[in-house]
Amino acid sequence: MSSINQNIRHKLLPNFVNLGTVLRIALLVNGIALLCAVSQSISLDNLVDNLLHGSALLQPVLLSSLLVLYVLNPVVGRMQYLHGVASVLAVVAAVTVAIDLAGGDLFSATGEIGIFRYIRHALVSIAYALILLSYFRLRAQALSPAGHEARLQALQARIRPHFLFNTINAVLSIVRTDPKRAESALEDMADLFRMAMSDQKELVVLSQEVELARQYLAIEELRLGERLKVHWDTQGMPPDALIPPLILQPLLENAVYHGIEPLTEGGTIDVSLYLNSDGLNMTVSNPAQNQSTARTSGNKMALSNIRERLDLLFDVEAKYQVESDSNHYQVHILVPYVKEQTA
Repeated sequence: MSSINQNIRHKLLPNFVNLGTVLRIALLVNGIALLCAVSQSISLDNLVDNLLHGSALLQPVLLSSLLVLYVLNPVVGRMQYLHGVASVLAVVAAVTVAIDLAGGDLFSATGEIGIFRYIRHALVSIAYALILLSYFRLRAQALSPAGHEARLQALQARIRPHFLFNTINAVLSIVRTDPKRAESALEDMADLFRMAMSDQKELVVLSQEVELARQYLAIEELRLGERLKVHWDTQGMPPDALIPPLILQPLLENAVYHGIEPLTEGGTIDVSLYLNSDGLNMTVSNPAQNQSTARTSGNKMALSNIRERLDLLFDVEAKYQVESDSNHYQVHILVPYVKEQTA
């Protein structure tokens, strides 16, 4: 997987597999059609007639084009931007002409004869497609690393600054009594900070994220000892799934900081990773007794950052849910199941 900065050109074209993209296309196309019908109508009855006549061709072309582009999305996504645009326009024009030919006189306007009808419909469909591609290009540029690299870097969940000092103090406390464990802790800390400060990728393998999360918890166990217990449920986890980097670690960090540290007796963090028909599910839950207002607000801030990262990468296909009461706090994240071959 290449870095975000190396993937800008692919983001300029819409992802026709993404549910949010499909919904936006359907709404924008019908909105433009409604505006055109209103501008050409002289009465309410005439507006209804224009809408019905236009929709007779518009809806089949829209749905068929989306279906074809859904199938061709892996091919179009690998093209350079101009080649991709040309391919999308060719698909839309071809689908329009094919449906127009199949519909016969159903789609012809009064007095319209000859090949001009097919040329006119194809040009209108190309104009619609160009408007949509321009919209998605502008949207991609607004969210791209070229314009928002600093924002994306800020959204990347970062390890708390005092985590470094806590780790060093914990290592110093055992460096003489248990030098091998101290050395292992320093290696885990180095891997953790290397990941946090590296040039971030859009998606990383889930198994790598789990290993990084385990390294983080091993470091925290130096400080908290038996107060920190973690139960992993990974039997249904697909190790080849791709997720945004540093998603699990900040969730676990919040669970430790907001859930375990305030409790004198400690507690158990439950981590569940599994795949079902909806996609990849990630759940982290922890005890939440006697939380202070500051720590509770910290939970919301960290989760807000994760939410925005998920929105940028998966749009409406990613979901998050928080359940909390006086004794319990749980974060559930659902993302599409993406593998490296289909990313």
